[in-house]
Amino acid sequence: MYPQQIIDALRHVRYPGTGKDLVESGMVEDDIRISGFEVSFSLIFPKENDPFHKSVVKAAETALQTYVDPNVTAHIHSKFVKEQSGGSHRSPIHANHVIAVHSGKGGVGKSTVTVNIAVALANKGYRVGLLDADIHGPSIPKMFHCEDARPYPVEEEGRTLIEPIEQYGVKMLSIGFFVNPEQAVIWRGGMASNAIKQLIEEAHWGELDYFLIDLPPGTSDIHLTLISALRLTGVIVVTTPQPVALVDARKGVEMFRNEKVNVPILGLVENMAWFTPAELPENKYYIFGKDGGKALAEELDVPLLGQIPLVQSIREGGDSGVPVALQAGHPAAEEFEKISDKIVESGKLKV
Repeated sequence: MYPQQIIDALRHVRYPGTGKDLVESGMVEDDIRISGFEVSFSLIFPKENDPFHKSVVKAAETALQTYVDPNVTAHIHSKFVKEQSGGSHRSPIHANHVIAVHSGKGGVGKSTVTVNIAVALANKGYRVGLLDADIHGPSIPKMFHCEDARPYPVEEEGRTLIEPIEQYGVKMLSIGFFVNPEQAVIWRGGMASNAIKQLIEEAHWGELDYFLIDLPPGTSDIHLTLISALRLTGVIVVTTPQPVALVDARKGVEMFRNEKVNVPILGLVENMAWFTPAELPENKYYIFGKDGGKALAEELDVPLLGQIPLVQSIREGGDSGVPVALQAGHPAAEEFEKISDKIVESGKLKV
């Protein structure tokens, strides 16, 4: 055996956080040692307590036995950025709190909730950034009435960065600013993950109090990329009270609670909790079931951040690009204000 064989075998192992193989990701240390069928080398992980650490090491061992020799015994040493640099991992986002907003399935109003929370926080004077990470269904530009906006490059400390679009006091970036809105984005997982990383690492976000991420529904490479690239303060899970949606919301909570992911659940938002017609503001019609999200929050022991009614003005605000959270005194705006208050007041999120 010789070192190049080891390197070639490791090209078959992908690091989930980047979508690239270990060699392309620069994770293979130049310390390969070979003695008979025993091989030793180091893998460099981008942050402490990397959630993909154990699975990547196991995959590397399997790759050596598959592509080099089945009798290989691998001694793989793990190194972390903090250990090498002597300092803590530096996030590409300078934000006090990085919060992902997740839904187990599409159509539950996750983007609507994200947008209105962002606006509600900005209304309180916080510096807010919003990343639309829903590559295949970017809706943030429309919800902020800036579909025609185009981010432009700026020079910052010798680097060319993307300047986010700002609207209603919220800085935002979305793949929707860079593609034809009439065409579908047909990308494989690796391409989508790399695009998201670029919007994070090569953008001029500046100093933020809150950085919100509108995740795509379900679970995908993009989720793993974000968990790897950023230190998430926590995640907010959005659901409707409908049993079908609750099943997927439960899976989302369990995914983030998994020991390999280990992101705190900040709370659950029950959207479309009831229907209230404008002409009968005191009436509540439980179209999708009653208190399903509330019951799930109690069962999973997570905070219920709020219950958002199904009212026409919320839909109109999203379609017109004027979020309902901007309408002072509106009952739905007051509910989003309460949710943002709970986020700010949470013990995990105090500045």
